[in-house]
Amino acid sequence: MKKHTEAFKQEAVRIALTSGLSRRRVSADLGVGLSTLGKWMSQYRSSDLTAAPQADLARENERLRRENRILKEEREILRKGHAVLREPTPMRFAFVHSWRHVWPVEMLCRMLLVSPRGYRSWRTRPMSERSRVDMKVLAHIKDQYKLSLGSYGRPRMTLELKEAGLDVGERRVGRLMRINGIRPVRTRRHKVTTNSNHSLGIAPNLLDGNFAADMPNRKWAGDISCISTAEGWLYLAVILDLHSRRVIGWAVSDRMKKDLAIRALDMAVNLRQPAEGCIFHSDRGSQYCSHDYQKKLQAYGLRPSMSGKGNCYDNASVEMFFKSLKAELIWRKKWQTRRETGTAIFQYINGFYNSRRRHSYLGGISPLAFEAKVA
Repeated sequence: MKKHTEAFKQEAVRIALTSGLSRRRVSADLGVGLSTLGKWMSQYRSSDLTAAPQADLARENERLRRENRILKEEREILRKGHAVLREPTPMRFAFVHSWRHVWPVEMLCRMLLVSPRGYRSWRTRPMSERSRVDMKVLAHIKDQYKLSLGSYGRPRMTLELKEAGLDVGERRVGRLMRINGIRPVRTRRHKVTTNSNHSLGIAPNLLDGNFAADMPNRKWAGDISCISTAEGWLYLAVILDLHSRRVIGWAVSDRMKKDLAIRALDMAVNLRQPAEGCIFHSDRGSQYCSHDYQKKLQAYGLRPSMSGKGNCYDNASVEMFFKSLKAELIWRKKWQTRRETGTAIFQYINGFYNSRRRHSYLGGISPLAFEAKVA
């Protein structure tokens, strides 16, 4: 009879316990009798022969988890710093310095193709005049980015910095924003709220795509949009003076009824007191076509004008306001109550959009600044 070593017996028992194969298959593969394998298993049943494979498996899992974590970190570094790879070495060192509290310096250097020794030398080297100016400009960029609710890209950011007294160009501002991951917010697809399936009267399109106005209170435009909250939809009606794109009337409600649009109109008239003949432009929604709304327009001396059917570009100015509002405020968080949302909208309109936000159409200044300039 062939005599087997203790190591062979232990390995045979371990295979039988951990391989998932039947005992008969294991005995056949190893060339031992089925009863012999059974005796060995009884003999070593009290010993923990599976501890080693389980420990090996745990070590392998930990190794794979560690590699996966490193790969994720490297991918994130490349996502944030891919633009820096095209920049000179000092700018890559600056990126490493900015993110050294998030990732290890050695990893950052490896991903940006620079040496840790070079980075350490760069840190101890006196900062050049250009680098000092970059740091100063970057500090202003970060402040203005917060004040603009993350909405400013390179052109408007450059205007803001020049007004603050910094002599910088768009290329420099764009480079610093790109390297430091400062990007303007992105928008989503517009949701249509207009209900034009009604039998109410339709006014002609007096604007005919011409949204320019040489004087205040010559052309107004209004529309309604919906905002999602945990309590349900909140509806917002606004009116803009097309001369300055300033929001001059607005109202919110949990229902999209004609009184919502009327309250916004009342606010605009009380604020601006327009002369008779001012054009009020809207879409063909039932709120604006209703008898009560048209009666209000007539009483205030406003001339009604309506967009063509299904043509959202006929009221583009108000649509752009809603796009800015949602990108710069609404889509930043989940809103719990209508009251909270209404308060935030009020602060956005009066504290930022009308008074601070730079509009390309107005030459890069705010509506209030534009009105003061042409007054």
